[in-house]
This record gives sequence, structure tokens and C-alpha cells, in this order.
Amino acid sequence: MNSHLLARLAISLGRNQASQELRWMNHAISRGHTNLSLEDIVARRALGEPLQYILGTYHMTLLLSSLTFPTGSQPFGPLNLLTRPPVLIPRPETEHWVLKLAESLSPTAQNPISLLDLGTGSGCIPLLLCHLWPPGSVRACAVDISPHAMCLATDNAALCGIPQNASARSPRNTFTATFANFLADDFPVGGMRTALPFDVITSNPPYIPWDEYITLPRSVSDYEDPKALFGGPTGLEFYHAIARFLCRSGVLSPSAFVALEVGREQAEKVEQVVLSTGLFRHTEIWLDPWGKQRTVIARM
Repeated sequence: MNSHLLARLAISLGRNQASQELRWMNHAISRGHTNLSLEDIVARRALGEPLQYILGTYHMTLLLSSLTFPTGSQPFGPLNLLTRPPVLIPRPETEHWVLKLAESLSPTAQNPISLLDLGTGSGCIPLLLCHLWPPGSVRACAVDISPHAMCLATDNAALCGIPQNASARSPRNTFTATFANFLADDFPVGGMRTALPFDVITSNPPYIPWDEYITLPRSVSDYEDPKALFGGPTGLEFYHAIARFLCRSGVLSPSAFVALEVGREQAEKVEQVVLSTGLFRHTEIWLDPWGKQRTVIARM
């Protein structure tokens, strides 16, 4: 192992993490997954660029298993999604609650549902649900204010084989990404109105408050879109906006299900925001794999 490259990485990552990542970089080069030299990869990583953007790698828990994935990709459940800066890289804590959500609901082709994902980013949440639920059981709509996100989500849908439209003769789950501001008074817009009312609404909105945002590691703050991270001074602004949207006439079906990812120490506050709408009879908080309150669930 190259000692000077290890020392350079260790300055920003610590020696153990740097050693793991350097082994994986060598592995990626030897398998032909990149045309970059080891020196170039280390230089970019030392500046804080995420490995997913450099090599398309998965999170560090997979390094020791020697699993490899195509350049610029990120596993998410059984899917393998494209990643491109500056769109937020799908996180394992999000994957965890989406898999649980897929098991909690049972749509069928005979009783299909309409789903809306607010601030979709890579499209990871609705695309995984489209993949896991039976064919013809879900019509997924996704919105984002970032054109980069819209392009990436559409590319990921094509990669996963999930069409924007399905013929009546061969029904399939569908996914439509729309460039729109879900905070606007006229939202939902255009063709999305035909999907009303929604049976499921999901969102991993920006939720990092300012005092936390300024302390984020450079691998996040310098490369991932701040509009996908910064949730306003308190980190709760988007949840209040979502609550106002849910209260609009015709948005929710009588048996609607809402799932909102939250940040550190936000779950109970977001739960109260959701309950304040007076729309839901039942709420609960799901924990992530590390025991942190991660997702607020609401049922009508």
C-alpha cells in the first residue's frame, strides 16, 4: 500500500478509514471500473469528494465484502441507481424505511394506488416502491425543483425498466418525474392533477438546520446540492409547507398514508406538525437501523 497516499488520505479520513478506502480504490482500478489513476482518485477524495461521485461506490459497510458496482451508481434495496453531482446520494437510513413501507402496504393491480414523492432527488423512494410492488399496482409521481434531479430520476427510471406510461394490454407500474415547486400555491401542476387524490405521499425533504449545516463534512457540503439539505433556520420549514399542502382539498384519498423522513431530534416535532392538520387518526415514528427516530408515519 502506497504510504504517502495513505498518509494524505488519513489527514481527512483517519488512518483506518483511509486504509479501507485505499484498498478499495486499488480494487476498483484492478477490476477496470475506472480509468483514473490511484493518485487522481486520492487527490479528489482528499478534497472531500464522495467516493460515489468518483467511482460509483457503495457505503463503507460494503467495502470489506469486495462487492463492486458500475461507475456512478449506488445500491438502494435490490436496485442499483445512478448517482451524479450535485443530486443527493441515497442513504441507507432512507433505504431502510422505504423497504419497511413496501412491506406495510399491499397494493394490487385490482386495487392500484397513486403515489406522490416530494423532492425526489434521484427518484430512489418511488422507484424502489415501483420495483417491489406488483405490476400495475402503483402510479408514481415525483417532483423536484432541481433540473439535475429531474434528469437523474428519469434516467434511473429507464435504468430500472420502469416506464412513464404502460399500455392497458400490459399493465405495469409507472413513474413520472415533473419539474415543479411543491411549495407553490398552484401545486400540483399539469398532468399531475389527473393523479389526484394521492393514496401515498412520501418525502425526504431538506431538514438540516443552519447550525448543523455549517458543520457538515466537506464530502457533503461541497458536493451535494444545498437545496436538498438545508431545511431552513430550524430545519422544520419544509414540514410545515408539506402540512399545508396536505390540507388542500382533493389532495389525499380517504385512506391516505404519509411517510416523512426526519433529522436528528425532529421526529416528535414533525409528528405534531402532521397531527395539527387534523387529518390523521394515527401516527407513529419508525426507527432507523441505528436506533434513531427517522420516519414519521401518518394514516387517515
